[in-house]
Amino acid sequence: MPFIIGGMEIAEAQKDVRTTFLGGFAGQLVSAVLWGTSAAACTWYSLYLGGMILVLGGFLIFPFTQLLLRGMGNAYALPKGHPMNALGLQVAFTLPLTLPVVIGIGALRPSWFYPAFMITLGAHYLPLVFLYGMWQFAGLCAILVMSGVAIGMYLPTPLSLGAWLTAAILFLFAFIGRHAARAE
Repeated sequence: MPFIIGGMEIAEAQKDVRTTFLGGFAGQLVSAVLWGTSAAACTWYSLYLGGMILVLGGFLIFPFTQLLLRGMGNAYALPKGHPMNALGLQVAFTLPLTLPVVIGIGALRPSWFYPAFMITLGAHYLPLVFLYGMWQFAGLCAILVMSGVAIGMYLPTPLSLGAWLTAAILFLFAFIGRHAARAE
């Protein structure tokens, strides 16, 4: 028996999310650029500037994702009343709500700023397994969390290492997600 959410089968609702957001491609690509910009600012200027770019720029990820999707000729949002809209909104707010922890950790131990952000970002991706119906987000979650822990514990310098690694991982996963969504 199929599972129903908001009058729609869950599998159908997940397919809508995958199709509309190209398996997370645009969001991952925008995020990768943001993390790369933050890494560059940290490497060549200061951790403070890199952190500010990441924290403040993070609030622009969704609008830039929508802009990129529109530029690609795609739908840029799920229709009003879609049963996955509420979950998408909840997932979107999980990362900003963890920022006080990341900023606090970074203030106490600057070398842990990016690793802590990687861990919270990774945890933020776990509900996307259900939202998109894509197991690949569990892999992204695991890689980011494990990398954040490893960098924080064993490779605290250079300070920007976590940001560079996250930018590369997000860039790679943008194409993995797009491929998975297109493979249907």
